[in-house]
Amino acid sequence: MESQSSNEPVRFATVIVIGAGQAGLSAGYHLKKRGFVSALVPQTNAILNNAVQHSERKFVMFDAGSRPGGAWQHRWDSLLMDTVNGIFDLPGYPKPPVDPQTPSNQAVPAYFEAFEKEFQLPIERPVKVLNVTREGDSPEAEFIVETSHGTWRTQAIINATGTWDNPIRPSVPGAESFTGEQFHTREYVSAEHFRGKRVAIVGAGISAVEHLAEVSEMTTTLWYVRRPPNFRTGKFESEFAGRETIAKVVADVEQGKPTGSVVSYTGLSLQNRYAKQAQANGALNWRPMFVAIEPSGVREADGTFTSVDAIIWATGFKPSIKHLEPLQLTNERGGIHLEGTHPVSEPLIHLIGFGPSSSTVGANRAGRAAVATVVRELKHRNSVQPATQDSAPSPERSLDRTARP
Repeated sequence: MESQSSNEPVRFATVIVIGAGQAGLSAGYHLKKRGFVSALVPQTNAILNNAVQHSERKFVMFDAGSRPGGAWQHRWDSLLMDTVNGIFDLPGYPKPPVDPQTPSNQAVPAYFEAFEKEFQLPIERPVKVLNVTREGDSPEAEFIVETSHGTWRTQAIINATGTWDNPIRPSVPGAESFTGEQFHTREYVSAEHFRGKRVAIVGAGISAVEHLAEVSEMTTTLWYVRRPPNFRTGKFESEFAGRETIAKVVADVEQGKPTGSVVSYTGLSLQNRYAKQAQANGALNWRPMFVAIEPSGVREADGTFTSVDAIIWATGFKPSIKHLEPLQLTNERGGIHLEGTHPVSEPLIHLIGFGPSSSTVGANRAGRAAVATVVRELKHRNSVQPATQDSAPSPERSLDRTARP
């Protein structure tokens, strides 16, 4: 999809939410609950003067995917609902009962789609955000958001783009010479594809262990890591939502440090179903990272050669925030110094589903917190009293009818 031509109007939304995964949907819910309305009006009605455009608080959400579900729609088929690390309920809309054997790439997108319909969120898809800049030099200047479907102006941005579109693939000498297959976790579909092949799996995180467990059922696997895995005996489930872990991540972002993977904070649980399966298959024996790739295999750290037919890079992801680069939020260490969910001194830019809010429960809370801060800041800057839940129109009040206490 190409961007609109320059002679087409620039549309306006008070708040733009980028992304429609768990964090983005939470933000959309709380914006609507606060009285914001859809900015998706016909363009003929959007060509209004600035004062009229700002008289009503509007929001729009952009999703790069062609259908609901965020990154979940791309997960491999064998990742079932009884093996994922917990999907927290979206606000005001509990998950329906689901067969634990249902693939997560079916169940979670279906849940997200039902949520979108229930609360009639103003989502445009597929729309990719290309670039975000300021309209002027003032810190109070509005933002210009260029997308694959036109240009928008906005007073506030809630970014919820996650990491799925920014996979990490380490540079290893000779990688381009390899005659076998190479896959990142992002491209992984099923273990069956690797039946009968010698497979090198690279990474020390949850995905690497899951791949090891599945692929070792089919064939020979070799596990490579850059540093020894951090094994622990406790269960992994919900650890990332634990206070101790969250405190560690918060401490990093408040110091402007880049955040690591989930496992870098929690460790790998040997009680995890996949870890037990991989261990039973004799696959949980790690090797130091190979130093080079050759046409038919890898050169080990000790200089010996090992033949492999395929390499799976379970090497994780980084935040997908390239479109925010013009705003210069990243520091010299590659991190973003956050205060709550917003960069320090930027209270109208929020990063949710990021750092300490990367878990599903954290994403929900971050969506609510980001909206609360945006409303407070807009009230201060625009001297407009925001609508409260009690004063919102009846469709807004109905949002709470399914909420839990």
